[in-house]
Amino acid sequence: MTDTIFALSSGQPPAGIAVIRISGPQAGAALTAIAGKLPTARRATLATLSHPQDRTHLDRTMVLWLPGPGTATGEDSAELHLHGGRAVIAAVGAALTSLPGLRRAQPGEFTRRAFANGRIDLAEAEGLADLLSAETELQRRAALAMAEGALSREVEGWRSALLQVSARLEAALDFSDEDDVGEGESLLPAGFTADCAALVGQLETWLGRPRAEPLKEGFRVVLAGPPNAGKSTLFNALIDQEAAITAAEPGTTRDVLTHACALDGIPFVFADTAGLREEGAGEIERIGIARAKAAAEKADLVLWLGPEGECLDNHAWEVCARVDDPATKRKSAKAFHLSARTGEGMNALRKALVMHGRHALPAPGEIALNRRQHDLLGEVAVHLDHAMNEFDPLLAAENLRLARRSLDALVGRTSTEDMLDTLFGRFCIGK
Repeated sequence: MTDTIFALSSGQPPAGIAVIRISGPQAGAALTAIAGKLPTARRATLATLSHPQDRTHLDRTMVLWLPGPGTATGEDSAELHLHGGRAVIAAVGAALTSLPGLRRAQPGEFTRRAFANGRIDLAEAEGLADLLSAETELQRRAALAMAEGALSREVEGWRSALLQVSARLEAALDFSDEDDVGEGESLLPAGFTADCAALVGQLETWLGRPRAEPLKEGFRVVLAGPPNAGKSTLFNALIDQEAAITAAEPGTTRDVLTHACALDGIPFVFADTAGLREEGAGEIERIGIARAKAAAEKADLVLWLGPEGECLDNHAWEVCARVDDPATKRKSAKAFHLSARTGEGMNALRKALVMHGRHALPAPGEIALNRRQHDLLGEVAVHLDHAMNEFDPLLAAENLRLARRSLDALVGRTSTEDMLDTLFGRFCIGK
C-alpha cells in the first residue's frame, strides 16, 4: 500500500502563508482528523485545525480537498494554507506525523508520484526540475516549454509515425508467405525507405539544435594568457565584482576562479585562470597552469590575452586588454582592444559576448535537449538509418523495434530506478 506523504510546499518560514501538501490514500482521512470534517471537493473552505489526539487548537485557516485521480499527483490530495510562522508549521507537521500511515515526503516525491501515475512523463519532469532551478528568463522559457510537454508531443508524433511504418512492414512480412513473391525480390513495403529517411531528417534537425547544458550551466568563457596580461582585471570587470585578486606580481592567480552571471539575460560562467608560462613557475603555480589548460579545453569560448596567434584554440577571441598602457603591443584589427581599468572597449566586448552566446544557446522558448535526451534521440536516428538500409525485412523490423524502445525511454515508458532516483533527487522537499 502506498504511504500518504506530506510536506511544506511553499517557501521557507516565516512567510505570510505556508502551504502543506498531503497526497496518498489517507489524505481524506488526515484532513478529516485535523479539520473535523471533509470539506466540499475542490472548494477553498475555512476550517479550524486541531490536533487529532488532544484537540489542541493549531490554526484557523483555508483548506482544500482534492480527490484523485484528477490531481497533480494522480492521488487523493489535500492542501492546508496555514499562517506562515515556524511554530504553526511545526505544530501542524507534528499533528500530521501522529496520524497512522502518514510520513514526511522525500525530495521530489510528489513529482515522482505524478510520473508514476501518468500525470506527467519523464521529459516533462525534467523540464519541471529545470524550471525550479531557472535563474534567467532564457532558462525559464526553455524549461517551461519542456515542462508543458512540447518535446513529449513531438515524441508522440514520431512514435505514431514509427508505428505506422512498423505496421506496414509487419503486413509485408505476413504477405511474404504467399507463393507469388519472387525469389530475390525485396519484401520491404513501398515507400519504406522514404518514410524512414523523412523521420531521420526530422530527428537530425532536432539533434542539430543548441543543447541544454550551456543553457542550464551557463555559456562558459575562459580567460587565458600569460602572467600579467590583465586576465583578473578583465574578469572582475566582466562580472562587475572584485572577485579576483589583481597584482603586478606574476603568478597571483593560482587556481581557476569561476563566477556565474547574466549579461542581457544570457547566462554566462566566466573563468579566470593562472598565467601560462613555461619557466619560473613554482610547484603550486604549475598545478594552476595545468588546471588553466584543462579549463580552456572545456570552454565554450576562450578569450586569449597573450601574444596574437599563440592560443591553441583556433576559435579563441584575441583580446588586447591594456590599451591604456602605452607600452602594450597592439594586436591586429580583428582583435578586441580594451581597457578593463578605464572601461574603454568593454561595451563592445560585452555586446559581442551576448550576441555569440545568444546564437549558441536555444532561442527563447525553444526546446533544448539535455544529454540523456540527445543520446536517446541519436539512438533512434541510428536504428532508423540501419532499418532503411536493410534488405532483410526481419532485420529492418528489429531495428524499428529498437528505435521505438529508445523513444519510449525518452519519455519514461521504460526507465531504470537509479535514473529516476537521480532525477527526482534534484527536486526540493514538497515538490
